[in-house]
Amino acid sequence: MVDTTTAWHAIEGAARPKLVDLFAAEPDRLSRLVIDEAGIHFDFSKTHLDAALIEQFAELAEAAGFTKAREALFAGEAVNTTEGRAAEHSAERGQGAPDSVARARHFHARMRALLDAIEADALGPIRHVLHIGIGGSALGPDLLVDALGREAGRYDVAIVSNVDGSALEEAFHRFDPAATLLVVASKTFTTTETMLNAQSALTWMAEGGVEDPYGQVIALTASPDKAIEWGVDETRVLPFSESVGGRYSLWSSIGFPAALALGWDAFETLLEGAATMDRHFRLAPLAQNAPVLAAFVDLYYAVVRGAETRGVFAYDERLRLLPSYLQQLEMESNGKGVKLDGSPVGRPTAPITWGGVGTDAQHAVFQLLHQGTHLVPVEFVAAIEAGDLLDEAHHRALLVNAFAQGAALMAGKPSEDPARAYPGDRPSTTILLDRVDPARLGALIAFYEHRVFANAAILGINPFDQFGVELGKEIAKSIEAEGTDRFDPSTRALIARAFG
Repeated sequence: MVDTTTAWHAIEGAARPKLVDLFAAEPDRLSRLVIDEAGIHFDFSKTHLDAALIEQFAELAEAAGFTKAREALFAGEAVNTTEGRAAEHSAERGQGAPDSVARARHFHARMRALLDAIEADALGPIRHVLHIGIGGSALGPDLLVDALGREAGRYDVAIVSNVDGSALEEAFHRFDPAATLLVVASKTFTTTETMLNAQSALTWMAEGGVEDPYGQVIALTASPDKAIEWGVDETRVLPFSESVGGRYSLWSSIGFPAALALGWDAFETLLEGAATMDRHFRLAPLAQNAPVLAAFVDLYYAVVRGAETRGVFAYDERLRLLPSYLQQLEMESNGKGVKLDGSPVGRPTAPITWGGVGTDAQHAVFQLLHQGTHLVPVEFVAAIEAGDLLDEAHHRALLVNAFAQGAALMAGKPSEDPARAYPGDRPSTTILLDRVDPARLGALIAFYEHRVFANAAILGINPFDQFGVELGKEIAKSIEAEGTDRFDPSTRALIARAFG
């Protein structure tokens, strides 16, 4: 691996002026740290990045081979080195190697044809869609349907991921089995939780009078043979490429429930919005590149300032699932301890991503952000256009609160009473969408994907594997298969308490 020690030392040794002093010293601060792209306004001015730090981070990125890594990503090279494959989610948006783009378009055409058949009642009069998946097979579709389908939703969609039977029962109580399309999403079509939930759903359909439950099943998978073996008709299996990772897969057939609920035109617009951000990430200079600047901010606070968490607050009810979506995207991607060559990273990698929704969060967790002892970089995500038809005072109050929180975190407020003093100098980023629609949401999600990749490339880690999720699942399987004898006394006691 390339030695980036010198570049890091320069960043770690840089001066640390306060935010208010940076604004006073840099008259052009807004023009340098505000980017408008794809209908989204990115404001990084309330972070501690200054002109010198940005230049030093750009030098670090080049020393780490960022440009080469980015080229390899879009060229379809095997950037997922531990698993020996490419990461081709951008090809789903038309941005990648020609053969990969052609394959993605072929799969999309197959999606479109099946969607048209469902709309024409080829599978019966479908009114409900029960989508079963977990992780990236559920979080992405859930975000899309919740954000964009509140008014335009054409089917009643339930997305179930939890293996807790209560989650499935909630959908069962709402839906009519005869009018339900069961969508099973699993990259391998072996995911334990998903297959158990899917089998229970089939049983519910059969008990509800459906003569051929499999005739109402759609499979979304990179392992079509497994889905066919399970019982799904080949014509209702929607494949996607093995090189598309689960948490990056909403652009593929995994996005089928969103395409069904929103309409194909909306899904295509989502892809186009993401492609706009792809082009920006590929072509914009590092100092004017939104995902890259965001990565510089992340690295500065995690590595230099020791911030262990990052708060994301959606000041828009339609984006309430964004923090949960980002938890997987960021922590599963970059929550690593070793570099591409297997050596220790030696520096912090991904911070813990957490967050909430708008003014609700202000009355729950912002006490700590303003006056607590932890340094927590904050991200505000909002939209200029309201998502409701109520008096405009509602949306104005929402946006004013978002902007006021960023201003208060930065400025603080002295007081003779220590309990009423606000130290200030606390960083935030504001991301302001023109509106919450498929194009802007596609661009926003692609922005976060590329931000994750930029962080990983600079740190020298692989953001496309996730071996850390496997150990607990393996132990769970061994408990079922082998009993408890080989486990520690505490685990044995818990199992005995629960199951007798």
